[in-house]
Amino acid sequence: MFKGFRDFILRGNVVDLAVAVVIGAAFAQVVDGFIAAFIDPVIAILLGGAGEDLASIVFGSFPIGLFLSALVSFLLKALVIYFFIVRPFTNLAARYAPKAEPTDDVKLLTEIRDLQRQQVAALQRGARE
Repeated sequence: MFKGFRDFILRGNVVDLAVAVVIGAAFAQVVDGFIAAFIDPVIAILLGGAGEDLASIVFGSFPIGLFLSALVSFLLKALVIYFFIVRPFTNLAARYAPKAEPTDDVKLLTEIRDLQRQQVAALQRGARE
């Protein structure tokens, strides 16, 4: 029972996931701090509540300030994750991925294409003569 647990914990994916969760939580705090310090005051000014807390800015009974702050926070986090994590690792994986050998079907279709090109070229030569 403990051997299976040990194998599970020592598997590379679990360690990578644990690191990602910790880094993600720390990154979330940085983005939330940026939002609170810079974006929230801009949203408050745009909504006509300069100097007010976003929680107090409401549109009818809907706290629009909190919603906009959460939306901007989500978009910034998604933007950074996509451009600084997803795209670079996708490009890196594509660069170092092993080249797949063509299947028999692909090889056969390539031969047929080449034969057709040869036949068309022969017909064109015969028509010119």
